[in-house]
Amino acid sequence: MLKVAVLVSGGGTNLQAILDAIDNGTITNAKVEVVISNNKNAYALERAKNHGIEALCISPKDYGTRDAFNKAFLEKLDDCQPDLIVLAGFLVVIPKQMIEKYRNRIINIHPSLIPSFCGTGYYGLKVHEGVLSRGVKVTGATVHFVDEGTDTGPIILQKAVEVEQDDTPEILQRRVMEQAEWIIMPKAIDLIANGKVSVADGRVRIDENK
Repeated sequence: MLKVAVLVSGGGTNLQAILDAIDNGTITNAKVEVVISNNKNAYALERAKNHGIEALCISPKDYGTRDAFNKAFLEKLDDCQPDLIVLAGFLVVIPKQMIEKYRNRIINIHPSLIPSFCGTGYYGLKVHEGVLSRGVKVTGATVHFVDEGTDTGPIILQKAVEVEQDDTPEILQRRVMEQAEWIIMPKAIDLIANGKVSVADGRVRIDENK
């Protein structure tokens, strides 16, 4: 059984998609052990509690330095002994030590088709604003492993979503969540939980027959 830690900063809609997928059997062989947020008011923590899952807040605001926060954050994660760490709208820079320790065991969901509209400055509505201002016709979402760069780790899954003529950033954001994010994040977790994902030479291989 894959032990999963989910890191969130806000409402936790992707967390809810993961919990629903575990409940309905879309995700097998995995269990969310802990939900950690940097924001004590994040509704995601309530979602976790409602599912009987340990919900923790570890905020940089409570530590004198970022190094002190990073140390406490990593210690708490280590205590939970996760097999997989899922970033589901987590707006804190992941410490380098954590990336090194959990290499190819941290995944992130990004609301575009990487390498488009990703990297520094592209998060939340800013991604969808960028899509609309450029006038592209297709966007989507990407699940990828986390490395030392910003949205540069090996890509696991992507799903395209059409951009419609009268879209606003908010409308497009919702469609990308519903038609892509909430589908491919649970799918990626299920593939990893069942040993179907491997990484070699910076690229992901998926073996559906395993």
